[in-house]
Amino acid sequence: MVPDEDSSFVGRVRELEGIRVACSIGRLVTLTGPGGVGKTRLARQALVSGRVTADDGVAWADLAPLVNPDLLAATVADALGLSDHTPRLPTEAICSWLGSRHALLVLDSCEHLLAACRGLVGDLLTACPNLRILTTTRQPLQLPTESVVRIEPPASTDDALALFADRAAAAGSPLRGDEDRRLATELCDGLERLPLALELAAAQLRSMPLADLCLAPRAAVDLPTAMERTAPLRHAALRTTIGWSHELCTPPERLLWTRLSYLPGPFNGHTARQVASGGPLSPGTVDQGLVALRDKSVLSERDGTYRMLDTVREYGRMWLAELGETEGIADRHAAHVLAETRSAHEQWFGPAQRDWYRRLSFLHSDIRLAVDRLLTTDPGAALETIGNVTFFWVCSGYLYEARQYLERAMSLLPPQEPDSVLVEGLWSLGLTRTLQGEHAAARPVVVACRRAARAAHDTEGLARTAYLDGLLLLLEGRPLAALTVVEEIGRATGSPPSRPPTAATALCRLLHVFALTACGRLEEARHEALGLRTVCTASDEYWTRSYLDHQLALIALLEGRTQEAVGHARAVLRAKRHIGDDFGIAMALDVLAIALCDRGEDRPAAHAMGAGLRYWETVGHPQRGTPEMASLRDECETRLVQRLGRKEYDHALDEAARRDARTLVTWAARGGPLPEG
Repeated sequence: MVPDEDSSFVGRVRELEGIRVACSIGRLVTLTGPGGVGKTRLARQALVSGRVTADDGVAWADLAPLVNPDLLAATVADALGLSDHTPRLPTEAICSWLGSRHALLVLDSCEHLLAACRGLVGDLLTACPNLRILTTTRQPLQLPTESVVRIEPPASTDDALALFADRAAAAGSPLRGDEDRRLATELCDGLERLPLALELAAAQLRSMPLADLCLAPRAAVDLPTAMERTAPLRHAALRTTIGWSHELCTPPERLLWTRLSYLPGPFNGHTARQVASGGPLSPGTVDQGLVALRDKSVLSERDGTYRMLDTVREYGRMWLAELGETEGIADRHAAHVLAETRSAHEQWFGPAQRDWYRRLSFLHSDIRLAVDRLLTTDPGAALETIGNVTFFWVCSGYLYEARQYLERAMSLLPPQEPDSVLVEGLWSLGLTRTLQGEHAAARPVVVACRRAARAAHDTEGLARTAYLDGLLLLLEGRPLAALTVVEEIGRATGSPPSRPPTAATALCRLLHVFALTACGRLEEARHEALGLRTVCTASDEYWTRSYLDHQLALIALLEGRTQEAVGHARAVLRAKRHIGDDFGIAMALDVLAIALCDRGEDRPAAHAMGAGLRYWETVGHPQRGTPEMASLRDECETRLVQRLGRKEYDHALDEAARRDARTLVTWAARGGPLPEG
């Protein structure tokens, strides 16, 4: 998805035409130039203006928040919308997904990951013959097929003046008359027409008149020692205007800027207060400082979400190092993230669940950064952090990433007595291996998890282990054994269905429904599913409820109640829109297709089947749901081909493959006419 911008785009027609021409000829186009010259803005404008297009869609990967190069491919997979549930490396999943598609991938802000980007781009261009890649970076990737487009500041003073005038008006100080235009022209030329420098300068008009701004010193700017020594921004105008912004800040505002620069990506006021407060910065001072830094264009803000441009963040991080606060802020940030994930884990089953899925998605870059820090300082805390978010990350498409972090944290964990953190870590690791289809590798983890839960007297851990054990057995086609496991844990923990469920017992009860269905005990399964679903609805819980609706749809299908099956399948999809979960969406689309086919709605059924195929391709899993679904799905496909004909059936699948995934789910959840386009 191409990111939105907070301000208007002005001029740069010549540069946009150059990008259009380069992208029409080459498969790898790199926009280079100094920080603040507008590479990202130009790439975005080239796409939204339609100058650069791709038949099979555009994926935009923002690499600025990424610190760990090992996660580059996972980040790109996320940008492509992949939620791979196989043990493949992310690069393999990307190549398999893209295949011969005519797609465009944008890698924005590559300069700090050049070696990793060079390797990934080379692999993708080799394996995917119709893929085109557009990168933005201060340095070229230096690949043989690379077409480099050098982005310079606007050649025309008129273009630079137009940008400055636009931003001055946005700051509440529009240019008035010839004298203002003359002063602004001198300022633009003095700042070498660099777009970010002009934007930062215009922001100063909120606190000083234009004439005073033009008299500001351009050499004696406030630079940390490291910047004076290395000059990494590579542009005097940018250093000047960032220095102006810094000098115009009060001491508390400067300190806030410095501390916030540690954050890897967008953040809200809560995170700012937790990470930046301390010493002279009270929570109230932080709130005031956020407003002041926004007014100075050090930060941008939309709907309570703040962003800091890369070059501004780079400047702040140099001051952070100069003040000797980097380590302390890193630890404070990691502690904040751990606390957030603890709350998410504790509140997973209940009314806060939906909001936590959104919140943890927003915190994804922060969680990565915090865990990378904790792996070097406190592996136990790293394991707890990832264990807290694994169930959320499975729905969000980060299954591979969760497993890598879990295995690394486990390898670094010193010998210790079993506790709830170890139990949760083992459970999470077993879950990732199970969902990736590596059942043999998951089995010893289940054994270790049960042993640790018993040693730690962790009742919730024992229930979670029973769920994981039962899930493995169910996926292996052993529903009777799965039934036995969850019924035994219910007796052992004394958790009757009448008692309000915890997260762990809710999972066990859900698995019990799945096992009863697979054993053909449909009436019992339906009764238990409806009872637990009532509890979930009252708690405004989505994940468990969605899988209960899936089972209720399947039970209704098996009992010949197709209208009811359609209703439950659509309820699954409505719930999934709140929490994600491509795997669950794929399962629901299959059930919906079968139910529609049973009702004689052949074209919608074929369309739902095509949508399901698209989502199964996204998750890359060879097993399409629980074992009993395979025969139902195959029978549905046979009937649709017989009734529609192979040509029309394949056409319906192709139509679904070309449509936007969100549009498909919206249609499937609501029903009605097939989506157009």
